[in-house]
Amino acid sequence: MEKETKQSIERVAKQIAAQYENNDLLCGREGLRLPDRNVVIGILKDLRRLMFPGYFSDVDMKNGLPEYFVGDNLIKIGAALTKQVEKALAYCKKEVGCAEQISREFIEALPRLQGLLLKDVQAGFDGDPAAKSKEGVIFSYPGLYAVYVYRLAHELYIREVPFIPRIMTEYAHSRTGIDINSGARIGEYFFIDHGTGVVIGETTDIGDHVKLYQGVTLGALSTRKGQELRDKKRHPTIEDNVTIYANSTILGGETVIGHDSVISGNAFIVESVPAGTKVSVKNPELKMSTKKN
Repeated sequence: MEKETKQSIERVAKQIAAQYENNDLLCGREGLRLPDRNVVIGILKDLRRLMFPGYFSDVDMKNGLPEYFVGDNLIKIGAALTKQVEKALAYCKKEVGCAEQISREFIEALPRLQGLLLKDVQAGFDGDPAAKSKEGVIFSYPGLYAVYVYRLAHELYIREVPFIPRIMTEYAHSRTGIDINSGARIGEYFFIDHGTGVVIGETTDIGDHVKLYQGVTLGALSTRKGQELRDKKRHPTIEDNVTIYANSTILGGETVIGHDSVISGNAFIVESVPAGTKVSVKNPELKMSTKKN
């Protein structure tokens, strides 16, 4: 048995090694390395402590020197991000020299992103009667966490950084069940209630004061064109002050949900909806019968 096992391992090892030689995708590009996923996740955690220090850091901002705390952390975060951006650019054979500038622009965007996140916190508190405090929204709501990661990832996406934005949003997806592509454009005061199963595609446009419930999909119409549709508008536009209830699906790049509309649960929409419209789904007939003894 021991001899047979050894022969089996040798045979499989030879087959897998041959696959390495015949398929470059398995081994990556020679001499190049992809960004380190653990480092990217670490950057997200460090930024979370920076953006919301009262919840994810043990530093007392009231009695300390916040500028030193922020400055020291920004130096650390900036250096780590620059290194990962360099790896991502090099792997895709892009100009590596702009990595430091990208990181600097990202850092400079943080005050604006923090302001947007505070509005998202307010949206979560205002929009959920079960919210006991804004602190609770920050500390425990998965929707806010997914939006937090999205807003950071989007800043790198619009600067055409490969890999890293997707690493970030897929990490949030794995933690929350909320899949927001970093390419989506989302306005202020955005709230995802409950969150599980929400999907927001890459070319989705979402206005201000929009609220989504669990299971909502803002997706693309399925076609066989695949990569031919890259960089084309494939996902819907949701205008300001729209509420979309649970398990509704809205598909297509030409589909626009007009401002101040309400989409009921379980709707399936592939064409535009005028502003101020309430879309409802007719309930199926409910039948009950008494079990006979």
